[in-house]
Amino acid sequence: MDRRSFLTALGLAPFAASPLLASAEAAGPKGKAEHCIFIWLGGGMGQVDTFDPKALGDNKATTKKRGSLYPSIETSVPGVRLCEHLPRTARLMEHVTAVRSVNHKVIDEHAFATNLVHTGRMISGNATYPSIGSIVANRRGAADPSVPAYMLIGYPNVSRGPGFLGIKDGYIYLVDTETGPNGFTTPSDIDQAQKDRRQDLLGSLGGKAPDGSALAEYAEAQHEAFRLAGPSFMRHFDLKKESADTRQSYGGEFGQRCLLARRLIQGGVRFVEVSHNLNFINGSGWDVHNDGINNQHILIRELDNAIAGLIEDLKRTGMLEKTLLVIGTEFGRPPEFDAKGGRGHQGTAFSMILAGGGLKHCGAYGQTDDFAKTVIKDPVSIPDFHATILAAMQVDTSKDLMAGARPVPITDGGKAIARLF
Repeated sequence: MDRRSFLTALGLAPFAASPLLASAEAAGPKGKAEHCIFIWLGGGMGQVDTFDPKALGDNKATTKKRGSLYPSIETSVPGVRLCEHLPRTARLMEHVTAVRSVNHKVIDEHAFATNLVHTGRMISGNATYPSIGSIVANRRGAADPSVPAYMLIGYPNVSRGPGFLGIKDGYIYLVDTETGPNGFTTPSDIDQAQKDRRQDLLGSLGGKAPDGSALAEYAEAQHEAFRLAGPSFMRHFDLKKESADTRQSYGGEFGQRCLLARRLIQGGVRFVEVSHNLNFINGSGWDVHNDGINNQHILIRELDNAIAGLIEDLKRTGMLEKTLLVIGTEFGRPPEFDAKGGRGHQGTAFSMILAGGGLKHCGAYGQTDDFAKTVIKDPVSIPDFHATILAAMQVDTSKDLMAGARPVPITDGGKAIARLF
């Protein structure tokens, strides 16, 4: 039963159009983005060393001095500064907003914080909430029916999944940018006739599953996988179709993931998450405790090349205004250094990034104190950040999701950042 029907049953229908109830039902701001690329920095990107730099500290002194590890540089937006290892991004900040005032209370546990940032909710009872990617897939679907709505370039995890929305709003994932999703390529010695016979045999063995059952959902997912395992979808994974200059502009392996994400959204995928939490560069990824911080600058430079390459490419191809670029992480890092010069975890204040997507960018939104430890202006909760993404993606945040017959608010009371619309 929807809200109006409920009021009618109570004899309160005349009040449904009152200004108070109308304002409660009114949708928030609405953007114009058609696609979203969500870059995930697993481990916890340190805001004080990247997008919210402060006065220099010293992690090598006998008595360590808290603060940023690197000097800051000016950007294309007056008054907004970034870490010196983000020079290409700095020149593009008129297309970017570093939301510096994100905060939550989960600071010591990566898995819980990762789940919160992806789903917008803390784990509660036996409910499995859908990720932001699955919500977008549910509400917008694919931009082209020949491709899936939601893809993950990285390792699968329940935090990225569809939760109570079901398999149909889940993701297809891959870890190798050159071959595409594992198992989608038909072996070279299998021709189309053999492939068709195998599918017919599989279908006859499966039987008819009851509508709405888990078996029916599985059969639907299987049918979708067969449909996608063909050249019309797999062609999007051939990065060699891009010019050498374009490939080079994105940088290394992570940059190539971002280039693939651009190809996928250009092909009609609605939401692509790209993971950047591998340890192959600095030995610790973004979780820079102790000695892990020593090569953090290499990680930041790789991020810089990938972000800048993506923004420049989207702008060149005319896709930037229609593509929302999001950079998320589970928490930030404190300005203090640990015993070996690294940093711990901090959820009280950290940065997440928005770019493109038709938003009114301002370089930076929100403000932290002199050490990027406490939010002092324009706090943004995780539900607020989710509401901003959804509004930018033209999703009506006033309409509930459905967990079976039970309505669930699409965010946990989040309000989009109105300044950006």
